[in-house]
Amino acid sequence: MSDRLQGTARDLGGRVQETVGNLAGDTKTQAEGMYNQAAGQAQQAMGQFGDMVKSQPVASIAVALGLGYILGRLTA
Repeated sequence: MSDRLQGTARDLGGRVQETVGNLAGDTKTQAEGMYNQAAGQAQQAMGQFGDMVKSQPVASIAVALGLGYILGRLTA
């Protein structure tokens, strides 16, 4: 299963978990739901980034080199 699909599933599961926590007044379940939502959204973003790298490898390398150069100049 792709990162984007897994991230979406985890985000939706976290939303359900947070809602259940809200209804039950359980702050631990609410917090776990919020954590799962954030983790799912991060996983979705990584999946999108990976898809971009696969579809545009030359542009991805150019961006990485440019960022590396800028960071190198800032820290030197």
